[in-house]
Amino acid sequence: MMLTVSVMIDRAHYHTRVSAGNHVIIADEPETLGGGDEGMEPFELLLASVGSCTAITLRMYADRKLWPLESVTINLSLEQKSDRSETYITKNIILNGNLTQEQKQRLMLIADKCPTHQALIRPIHFTSTLEDN
Repeated sequence: MMLTVSVMIDRAHYHTRVSAGNHVIIADEPETLGGGDEGMEPFELLLASVGSCTAITLRMYADRKLWPLESVTINLSLEQKSDRSETYITKNIILNGNLTQEQKQRLMLIADKCPTHQALIRPIHFTSTLEDN
């Protein structure tokens, strides 16, 4: 799988345009950090990625099993140690529907199998290159 995203920032502090295909979102920093607070900050985008992937994974699984999952709400939080040596992400998952306890337990196991969650707990290798414009 190969995905690409383009991120552009100009002189506006710290309004960032993120595009992927036909989709555009704005990332920014809060005013307290000098930004305009016009979009989610980067760690909020990270939580949004994990949360949306988890919700989609649960929806797909329940649909395949024909389980009566009506909706999923996921509230996420991120906390880092002061030296940033460790990051803790908590996913509080609310499953709505006429589900058995066994179905709920199975869905909670599936929640941590979402591809974004899995990518973050495995080694990630970054390469940065400089391109001429």
